[in-house]
Parts: sequence; C-alpha cells; structure tokens
Amino acid sequence: MIDPRRLRVLQAVALHGTVTAAARSLYLSPSAVSQQLSALEREVGLDLFERHGRNIRLTSLGTVLAGYAVQVSAILEQAEADLAASAIGEVGTVSIAAFPSAIIEVVAPALRALRTSAPHLRAHVTDAEGAAAQRLLAEGHVDVSLSVDYPEATVSTVQEFSHARLYSEPLDALVPSDSDLAASAQVSLSRLAGEVWITPLPGNPIHDLTLLACQQAGFQPRVESVSNDFRAVSALVGAGLGIALAPRSAIAAVDLPGVSVVPLRGRPPRRHVFVSVRRGTEGHPLVNAVLNELHDHASALEPRRGRSAARHLEHEGRGPA
Repeated sequence: MIDPRRLRVLQAVALHGTVTAAARSLYLSPSAVSQQLSALEREVGLDLFERHGRNIRLTSLGTVLAGYAVQVSAILEQAEADLAASAIGEVGTVSIAAFPSAIIEVVAPALRALRTSAPHLRAHVTDAEGAAAQRLLAEGHVDVSLSVDYPEATVSTVQEFSHARLYSEPLDALVPSDSDLAASAQVSLSRLAGEVWITPLPGNPIHDLTLLACQQAGFQPRVESVSNDFRAVSALVGAGLGIALAPRSAIAAVDLPGVSVVPLRGRPPRRHVFVSVRRGTEGHPLVNAVLNELHDHASALEPRRGRSAARHLEHEGRGPA
C-alpha cells in the first residue's frame, strides 16, 4: 500500500524540481526527502525519477503518480473539512496570504468582523505579492490566498485549487497636481506616452499590467523610478519625478500631497482579484467563514456585482511545473 505521506513528498518534488527545494518547503532534510522517494519507488516497484547530478526529473510514470497524488491530497483535505464541519464548537486557525492593498481593504475588515461572528477563529496573515501567494497555498503554508488574476501572476503547480473572483477595479493615473494633466477630467493612455513613468518593480503584477496597457496603447513607457509601495510611488509623483498607474483601492487610504488622481478614458486596464483555496478545503467551516466575510467586504469595492456570482468557486486544475 502506498504511504500518502510519501505522495506529499512526490508532490513537493514535482512542484519544485529539486530535492533541496522540496525539502525546504516540507521542513525536512534533503536526505529525508531522498529516503522517502526511494521508499516510494520500492513500494510501487517502478522508476519514478531520473537523476541528473544533483537534480531529478519525474519519469512518465512519476508524472502519472503525481497526478494521483493531487487527487489523494484533495480527498484527505475533504475528509478533514467534513469532520470539522460536523464538529461542535469551531476552533482553529486559518492562514491567509494577500498583497498589501487587499489586506487593508478586504482582509483586515473581514477579520475584524470575524472577531464577533467567529470569536474562536485565529488568523495568520502573510504579505505576499503576485505568484508568491499561490505558491504558499500550493505548498500548504496558507489556507487562503488572494492574488491578481491574469496569466503572468499565476504559477503552474501540481496542486488543484478552487477559486472565485473577489473584485475588479480600474487603474487610475497619478499625475503631479501642478501639471497640465491634472486639469483633465479624464486622460487617455496614449496622451501619457511622452511622460516619465514610475512603476512597481518587475515581477509585481501591476508592473506587468502597466507595461501591457501601455503597449496596447502603442508605446513603451520610459520608467525611471520603481517601488512596490504605492505610498512611495505617490510621493515620487508628488515630487514631480513622473506619473504612475495605480489600482483604485491601493490609493484609497493614501495621503496624496501634490498628486492628482485622473481616471483613464475608454476602457482602463483593470486589476482582477481572486481568492483561492486548495480543492477539498472550501467546505471547512472556518475556511468557509473567512471566504464569506472576504466576499462581503470585497462587494463594497464593486457594489454592482452580485454576491451569488462572487461566491461561486470553480475548480482549477494545474499541471506539473
């Protein structure tokens, strides 16, 4: 009989590609991971890996078994969820990974509400940008992740997620208040082609979204300053060092001296934010309570969207990395 604990090790190796990285994610030593892999090969009587120096690759048989490992993991997660749902007195911890503005606008208000509705729930929150939140979810370090929904922001994993759209918001232009642009009720992206730009760092989803929007408008922005902190971006805009695009919720609580916020004309680029859980955990009462509050508070950012549509979780299968 195959030991399901060894299947978890197989998943980690398939996700990370090396024994060392898999060991780090599982908080094991590399030798312990290697021993588990060797034991798994003995259990099934087949070669699951090809060794190339210090690296290993899954054989076709290993890839097949990694797919089953995902299903076994989902069944075990569902069993835990069903047991928790039938228990009396919901006590436990839910870990959440999200980017800063989502923490400020959605996660923190939701957790504040849960202190009343679910007083025995404890929450751990991790600041994670872009694909990092999904990776934390795939590795089992968090139970819920909030991420930006477009291809460059996702990671390919052997894990399966259930996910739902939380909210969508436009990006607005931040311009110096003493510039001609500040007098405009709206501005087209093409009019900003000759400006100096400030963006988040490469790898940040808003950096990628800004560059893509500018390319679609027919130009490559001249980026001279970068920061992942929209307070810092706003300060640089106010100092006259350039212009920027920012999600509306990211600047909602930011003091903007010397900065004018100008909506973009036409169809502005939008940031779509979604929430994910590992498949099988969405029925856990504590996870479900967190999801409900997240949706309730996200609806305030997008009031025209229906609650029922926002709550719909879809299964998303991802292939091996």
